[in-house]
Amino acid sequence: MASTLMSRRTVFRRIAQRQYGEWPAYNSTPLYDRTSLAGLESDIRTVSETWFDHDSHESVEEFVCVLPLAYFRFSVHDRYEGSTRYRMDTLFRVFVLKELHGWEHETALVDYLGTRPELCEQLGFETIPDQSTLWRSWHERFTPDLRETAETAARTIFIKAQNAGVETPREPARKLRYYGNVSSESDPDNQTKLKQAEKITDHVSRIVFPAFSLDRGDGCEIHENAYWDLQTYLGLRERLAANEGARSFTYESTRERTPLGHAHREQIRDFSIERIREMYRQAVNRLLNKVAETEQCFRAGIVAIDITEANPFTGNRTGHEDKIIGTKEKTDEYAYQWATVQLVGNAVPLVLDARPVRKGESRKEIVEDLLDSAEELVHVDNVLMDREFDSQHVLEMVSRRGLSYVVPKRMQTSEKAQAKRLLQRDQDRYETDRKLHLGKNEWHETTLIYRRKKDSEHDDYRQYSVFMTNGASGHLTEYGYRWEIESGYRSIKRFMAATTSKNFGLRFFYFAFACLLYSIWRAVDLLVQVELTGEYEHSPIVTADNTLTLLKKETGIG
Repeated sequence: MASTLMSRRTVFRRIAQRQYGEWPAYNSTPLYDRTSLAGLESDIRTVSETWFDHDSHESVEEFVCVLPLAYFRFSVHDRYEGSTRYRMDTLFRVFVLKELHGWEHETALVDYLGTRPELCEQLGFETIPDQSTLWRSWHERFTPDLRETAETAARTIFIKAQNAGVETPREPARKLRYYGNVSSESDPDNQTKLKQAEKITDHVSRIVFPAFSLDRGDGCEIHENAYWDLQTYLGLRERLAANEGARSFTYESTRERTPLGHAHREQIRDFSIERIREMYRQAVNRLLNKVAETEQCFRAGIVAIDITEANPFTGNRTGHEDKIIGTKEKTDEYAYQWATVQLVGNAVPLVLDARPVRKGESRKEIVEDLLDSAEELVHVDNVLMDREFDSQHVLEMVSRRGLSYVVPKRMQTSEKAQAKRLLQRDQDRYETDRKLHLGKNEWHETTLIYRRKKDSEHDDYRQYSVFMTNGASGHLTEYGYRWEIESGYRSIKRFMAATTSKNFGLRFFYFAFACLLYSIWRAVDLLVQVELTGEYEHSPIVTADNTLTLLKKETGIG
């Protein structure tokens, strides 16, 4: 079924109404302009994702013909001078079509167009160019960067069409062609890794960082990107505060003007918590779209929800008691607390969302909020939580969403007694059904699994752990994936800028931006591994410091 004026209007209305969608990219962020190839790639990704979701749009060739390109200025990427017979936008479409079919030579493309006059009319050809004209256009007229963008566009269209169940001319080659030549070595050396990481970090950062905006007026002397430069720079050094970091950044940056520390803090303090989370989710969505173009990344799986705390707060917290709350271990210390939801298991461990924890908030509110965010970004199958989420109301809410869960249970009198009986019988594992009271004669049904710890230091009931799950007992093995979130927190805190400010928004922004840097690192590592080896192992081959240093080198971003 062909597209209609109504179906096209529906698609672009959906794009305009998306909470985190931006189109065209050149008009929504100061990072891009109408000549930016990264902006063009972003727009193709945005439009194709929504286009193929419409029931009337079942042809990738039609999408190539109708893709809006009028706003983009191809002239900067045209190496020919003077008048030419064929327009750059028309040639761009036809070369995307060539990539979609996987033809190595222009002859096959010419033959194909010769039998499809209607397609030629849609592409904008009055006459079909011959093979030599197309060859020269691709190799001599197009810049290398524009050729890479055409290849990237074709790959993006493939992935989005396949995700929507739309037929494609062939199976796409799962290869990141635009990042350079693949090393023939099965175990690439460090120089090769860094070379690939530099290209990919540049590409990823130009996709992700435009999600952040200071919403400043026109005519500002210091470019907005300089603020993200500085924030990234602060993450490069452990415990580096804004004032000291801004002074160092002035000398190390290639920018003519950089923000002072106090100006940087003032801009960030203007953000509301919701605005920070909105920008963060948009950035992670962009990152997911990028890594989802590889078959090694699955936009589905297991998520872990947890709460971490900042270093204990030692100042006067008068007036901030609802934000600088007690520590998780119920000591006499106080700290800011942040909750996150993160992909774990076989997926690349990205932090999908983060939020503050305020005094008086229930664990159910926190989990529900984070699951709302996670399910907008990925398909969630299983939820792993720590024992602080041992609440029948939390578990019932997760079950009502159709999700399975695994949560350790705090051992009360009945669980301790059961563990003692198991110890007497020398039994390593035991399962039993349990009903948890929700109130008003309502109950939540769950399964308790007792598991004996290996090499426990205890000689009593503490040899056992008790878990609750509403799924198969095999889900218990997945709980081991939770260590990834603890490991992630250590890296995230390493990426945070230092501050003594009590400002809640500033504190949360520092944490959220550190989560973003961590997620970029893990995404870059996946893309480098896939590029060099065709596989993905969870143990990173690119270090966090490598990624941060490469981000800092980028003069346009960080």
